[in-house]
Amino acid sequence: MAATVTISPQTLRPLAETMRPRSMAWRRGVDLLVRVIASLSACVGLIALTWILLTVCIRGGAAISWTFLTQLPTPPGVSGGGVSNAIVGTCLMTLLAGLAGIPLGLLAGVYLAEYGKNSAVASAVRFAANILMGTPSILIGVFINVLLVSPPIGLGHYSGYAGAAALAIIVLPVVARTSEDMLRLVPDTLRESALALGCPRWRMTLDIIFRAARGGLLTGVILAIARVSGETAPLLFTALNSEYSVRSLDEQTANLTVFIANKGPSPYADWQQMAWGASLLITLGVLSLILIARFTLRERKS
Repeated sequence: MAATVTISPQTLRPLAETMRPRSMAWRRGVDLLVRVIASLSACVGLIALTWILLTVCIRGGAAISWTFLTQLPTPPGVSGGGVSNAIVGTCLMTLLAGLAGIPLGLLAGVYLAEYGKNSAVASAVRFAANILMGTPSILIGVFINVLLVSPPIGLGHYSGYAGAAALAIIVLPVVARTSEDMLRLVPDTLRESALALGCPRWRMTLDIIFRAARGGLLTGVILAIARVSGETAPLLFTALNSEYSVRSLDEQTANLTVFIANKGPSPYADWQQMAWGASLLITLGVLSLILIARFTLRERKS
């Protein structure tokens, strides 16, 4: 027999008072206040972003020239010079990091969304990916430095391969978690229809689920590349920098972010101008990737 619970009116009175509807004037006032605060916050963010972009464009635009894009850096006081080696080194390490991290991230996302789901292994992988996404990039650089650079375990010298490995570790969890989220958005009816027609699970994943989620998957990949293209801390412990042309990634490799970190605080005006120019190049590259991701996602939604 079920027990009967008796609630006294004294207990219900405070609850009734809290649930009493407010007047229309009060609700409109609170709504207006929240709108004003939200609008002011958005304006502050837009003003800060516009200020940063204008400063980078104005000061970096003065350094952009054909010589800046095609020549090597020069000593202080020598006119001319550029960042061609840093551009090449950044592109090569980012490309290598993408080739290593993106496929593994996609496979991990497929496992988490299609095969592992709520299993213990999938939960552990998901937990590890979340930790990696929140780990400061400088710690990843130190880890790769111990593993691939510093003796006795490492090779004993900085290299572009070590820099690419650090960037790949940053790419991996971003692509994995984004891929899982995008694949989970695909309706289960598509999976059930394909399996009911006798389609193998791997064929269903590649031909149907990937096609349905291709916009979101591409967006995750682009955002991951945009993130690592502006990383500095891990490259300070792995690839370092170089003033010479990139002949091999098995040596110190020039890159734009460390170039900015080295030249920006220098007392030489020409080096500072070159650092502003390199900052503009990275800004334009990251903005281009983000715009591509936005347009891709918008096309997918439409």
